[in-house]
Amino acid sequence: MKSASPVEQTPEQMGAEIEEFFAAHERVLMLEDGRPLFDFVEAKYSLTTEHGRCTLHCWSEERNVVRRVVATKKRKGELQLFTLRFGQTKPQLLELVSDPDRRTQTAREQSRVRYLPRIERVLRNNFPNWVIDPFSTAMDLEKSFGPAYARGVMHSGQQAWAVVGVNAEESPATVDGVLTIGILWLQHCRDHGDGRRLFQGLRIVVPKGLAQLTLSRMQWLRTDAAKWELYEFDERNEVLIERDACDTGNLATRLPHAPDEQAAKERFGDAVARVMELVPASYRDVVEQRLRSSTHLALLLHGLEFARVRQTVSANSFNRVVEITVGAGANETPLTDESEPMLRAMLERLFDRRRPGGSVKDPLYRMQPERWLESMLRRDIAVLTAGANSFAQLDAEHVYAQVPAFAAADHGMIDLLTVTRDGRLAVLELKANEDMHFALQALDYWVRVRWHHTQTVDASTGLGALQQHGFFPSLRLRSEAPLLFLVAPSLRVHPATETVLRYLKAEVEWTIVALSEKWREGPKVIFRKRSRGQKI
Repeated sequence: MKSASPVEQTPEQMGAEIEEFFAAHERVLMLEDGRPLFDFVEAKYSLTTEHGRCTLHCWSEERNVVRRVVATKKRKGELQLFTLRFGQTKPQLLELVSDPDRRTQTAREQSRVRYLPRIERVLRNNFPNWVIDPFSTAMDLEKSFGPAYARGVMHSGQQAWAVVGVNAEESPATVDGVLTIGILWLQHCRDHGDGRRLFQGLRIVVPKGLAQLTLSRMQWLRTDAAKWELYEFDERNEVLIERDACDTGNLATRLPHAPDEQAAKERFGDAVARVMELVPASYRDVVEQRLRSSTHLALLLHGLEFARVRQTVSANSFNRVVEITVGAGANETPLTDESEPMLRAMLERLFDRRRPGGSVKDPLYRMQPERWLESMLRRDIAVLTAGANSFAQLDAEHVYAQVPAFAAADHGMIDLLTVTRDGRLAVLELKANEDMHFALQALDYWVRVRWHHTQTVDASTGLGALQQHGFFPSLRLRSEAPLLFLVAPSLRVHPATETVLRYLKAEVEWTIVALSEKWREGPKVIFRKRSRGQKI
C-alpha cells in the first residue's frame, strides 16, 4: 500500500473533499479492488467528522459498510479514499469514480471494431439480395455521431435503407439512445445522398433482449415519413431476429396516489422546524417543501434536496418515529445533537454557494440544474405561454413536480405535469444542458401520461384515472392527448432535438420553449416553436 498522503488532513478537510466529489458528478460509484461496491444512483451515504475522526457510512439494499477515512487523494475523475475498518491498522483503498464504464479506451475501441464485421455479415446472410456498404463507427461531432454506434447503408437498385447498430458490450443507456442516432443517420443519408437512391427508412439492430424501449418509441414515429424496422442481434450465434413494430404488448405503467400534502406538513411540523433552525435566517424564505409520499417530506434549495423528514417504525417497537437526515444528493446524515454543528456548517456552505449570481465554477451551484429550473417553473409555470396568443395558456394553480411514473423496471420522474386553463393536460420535460436524446426522453413520459389519461372514466363521478389517483381532483380534464413541452435554455437545445421531433406522429403535439441563458435569475422566454405545420 502506498503512502496515503504526504500532507496531513483534518477530518473536516477529508469530509469536504468527499462532499465536493459527490457534488461535482451526476453519478458516482464506489469501487473496492476495482469492483463496484456501491452505485450512488440508489445507494446512500452519511458522513460525520466527530471526535477527531472522519467516518463514512454507505448502504444499499445489498450491503452496509462503515469505514474511517484517514486520507483522501484526488485523481482525474476519481477520489481515492484510504480507509480503516474498525479494529484494523492497515489502510485499505476505496475509490469514488464518476464513470460507470471502467473499460479502458482500448477495450472499448476493440469491442466496436469487432462488431463491424459481425453486423455486416449477419445483414448479408439475412438480406442476400441487398448490397451492404462498409459500416463505420467514426466520430463526427458536427453531426452528433459517436463511436458507440455502427452506421451503414444497404441498397438494392434505387432503393436504400439507413442502418444503425449497437453492440452488446455497450451500456443499457447507450443502447436506449440508438433510435435518436438512427433518425439522425437516416436524415443525413437523405440530405447527402447522390440522388440515385431513395432511402425508404431505417433499420435498427440492438442486442438480444434490449429492444423494448426502442420498440415502444417506434410506435410514435410517422409511417408516412419513413419505414421503420427493428432487429435483435444474438451476437454469440450470429442470429438476427425481427421485432414486430406493432407488437409492444400492454403498456405496464402505474402512478402512485398523490398524498395529502396539508396533512403531512402538519404531521411533520416539529421536525421541519428543527431543520429550519439550521438554515441561515436570511435564506429561510427560499426553502421549498416537497411531499415525496405520505411518510416522506423533502426540503429543497432551488430544487436540490438538502434534508428529508421520514416517518418510520421504531426498531424496538411498532411505534412510529420521525427521522431527520441532512445532506445533498446521496448524502443522508442523521440529525443528532452530536452531528448538528457539522450539519449546520454544511448548510451554511450550501446556502451561501447555491444562489442566483453564484459562481458557475462551483459544483454546488451547478448541481442538479434541471431541478433548479423545475423549482422556478413550478412557482411560475405561466411564464412559458404568457403573451403568446396562439398558444394554450398553462394553469399556474395546478402544477405537479417530479411525478413518479413506473413502467416495468423503469422508475421515471415526470419533471412537471400541469394543465392548460381550458383543461388539457400538459407534460413538461426540462433540460439545462445539451442532450441529444431530449426529444425521445420527453416522448417516454408523454406516452405514460397519455396512457393513464385514456383509462376508463368513472361513470358516476366523471373522473379519469389521474383524478382517481389524486391528481387534478377539482378539474374535469379534456379528452385530447396531452400537450408536450420541451423547455431548455436557448443555447442548450441540442440541434438533434427538432430533427427527431419532426418524425413524431401528429398526435404528439410538441412545443420547444427556449429560455434565456440567465434563467437562474428568472426564466425569460426567448422563442417558441411548435409542431403544427412542420414537414420532413
